[in-house]
Amino acid sequence: MSKRNSQAAKTAARERLRIEREKQAKRAKARRQLIVAASAVGVLAAAGGIGYAVVQANKPGYWEEAKTAKLVKPANTSGKNGTTVVLGKDSAKKTLVMYEDARCPVCAQFEQTVGATVKKDYDDGKFKLQYVGATFLDRSLTGEGSKNALSALGAALNVSPEAFLEYKTAMYSAKYHPEESEDKFKDDSYLIKVANTVPELKDNTEFQDAVKNGTYDRWALEMSKTFDKSGVSGTPTLKMDGKTLTGSDGKNAPMTVADFNTAIEAALKA
Repeated sequence: MSKRNSQAAKTAARERLRIEREKQAKRAKARRQLIVAASAVGVLAAAGGIGYAVVQANKPGYWEEAKTAKLVKPANTSGKNGTTVVLGKDSAKKTLVMYEDARCPVCAQFEQTVGATVKKDYDDGKFKLQYVGATFLDRSLTGEGSKNALSALGAALNVSPEAFLEYKTAMYSAKYHPEESEDKFKDDSYLIKVANTVPELKDNTEFQDAVKNGTYDRWALEMSKTFDKSGVSGTPTLKMDGKTLTGSDGKNAPMTVADFNTAIEAALKA
């Protein structure tokens, strides 16, 4: 090969190499542009997602909206917003006021131990019962079971006082009352399952519709306000003539039949 041909070959090779490098540079530039464009889209999408999340977070929740929903008062109630629930015989001269939260484990313990005695005295006309429902455990434990259960109790109360009392007993039973950290009462289906153990509520379409539609949700919130304004700080709390009934420890609600009998007899005589 002549020197000239050798030089021409080298020149051609260098030209091919230059062209190839230019192609590679163009491809690299195109990739960088795609990456930048994709990153920009990702940032915008993330910003949009964050914006959507913020908007959603700032939307009022269901129970916030329920605060301004139409107020439907259950039958067998009286007073402002229907939050006075007094049940029993007109001949009973005194009223036992019971402050309870549906999720409260101590309320369940009280009902399982002393509930039958309270019901017998009530049936015998020794006293009327006034119920004040609380929902503070939804705040301290988070959730909505206390509110939802209270609304369902409103639906039972609309059926009859007896349906209300039997349903409350069923809610607090060992079989159906959940651990306080387990928010089972938030589910309408579970509340209806419990209600089906009560004769007046079993397969009661009107009651079930009220639970599913949240008919008494606003009422439950109003009842909860009544509890919050009462000055009572815990449940269960029992009062008669404005005085708190306590067990032998002098501090807490009577948690045995013997302690309850002692406390209620003293209160009835006062």
